[in-house]
Amino acid sequence: MRFNRPERGIARPLPVLVAGALLALALPVMAQKTTLLVYTALETDQLKAYQEGFNKSNPDIELKWVRDSTGVITAKLLAEKANPQADVVMGVAASSLALLDKNGMLEPYRPLNADAIMSQYIDKKNPPAWFGMDVWGATVCFNTVEAAKKGIPKPETWKDLLKPAYKGQIVMPNPASSGTGFFDVTAWLTLWGDKNGAGDGWKYMDGLHANMAQYTHSGSKPCNMAAAGEYVVGISFEYRANANKAKGAPIDLVFPKEGLGWDLEAFAIHKGTKKLAAAKKLADWASSKDAMLLYGKNFAITAQPGVAAPLANVPKDYEARLVKMDFSWAAENRERILAEWNKRYSAKSEPKK
Repeated sequence: MRFNRPERGIARPLPVLVAGALLALALPVMAQKTTLLVYTALETDQLKAYQEGFNKSNPDIELKWVRDSTGVITAKLLAEKANPQADVVMGVAASSLALLDKNGMLEPYRPLNADAIMSQYIDKKNPPAWFGMDVWGATVCFNTVEAAKKGIPKPETWKDLLKPAYKGQIVMPNPASSGTGFFDVTAWLTLWGDKNGAGDGWKYMDGLHANMAQYTHSGSKPCNMAAAGEYVVGISFEYRANANKAKGAPIDLVFPKEGLGWDLEAFAIHKGTKKLAAAKKLADWASSKDAMLLYGKNFAITAQPGVAAPLANVPKDYEARLVKMDFSWAAENRERILAEWNKRYSAKSEPKK
């Protein structure tokens, strides 16, 4: 009779062993994450908040960022056209995404929250190839302390910067490297004329170049340089200007009266991604009100209306001051505009790292 007891004793752990084996098999599946390679020109100090916001609802998707300035990221994407690496492009200028779309590189997708996005801030096709996140626009950072030392007046217009008082005291982004620089150039051409290099927009830039100290490869850097007192005037954009002033930099934010160049930080899925389902989840989140609330902490205008809180140093009528930009025209003429700009002005660009 006692021979039965060991058999029963051996039999008892079997369900535990089976359950343990099943759990061991399940653990790798449970722990597995999808990694999306996201090409971006977002400011480095914004990435953490956006990633954490997305992961609250999508903890199983990891975002791996490849970050550089708009011009560099755009050139990298075009160079990789035959062998794409990116799954998603996020926080890159809409004018650049229009160029990628023209090259057949984007996967059209209408995100869940597309209807909440203002029509002027989303691709007109259905389904759209891209959608906007927020507007970033031109702002002049003016160092009041250095200006007082040098007797330099505060500018009110773009054309004020042509005056002799500003000679050698202006820095701005190179439009081939920086989205901020590119929308400055296209805005001036929109305001005063292109005419394939013969328009008054180019004449304006000829005069500005005479006063220019340096062209940088970053849209933030001119404002950082002005904030540090290296130069009196840094042509930059409102997020960096507002952030520097909030940190105590002795700068005033100037919004020239003729109008402000701008672009959209925008989102698109790269055609051919093998992680389309995860990319669509990121698109759905990036178009959501939760995401817009995060964008609104940095920018005065978000693609969904009525979301952004007023920024302390940005005027309430900021949106009305924006030049009417044509992103399709900018995309179609980008190569020609940059070639002409480089021929005329690149001698004053800072060395590339």
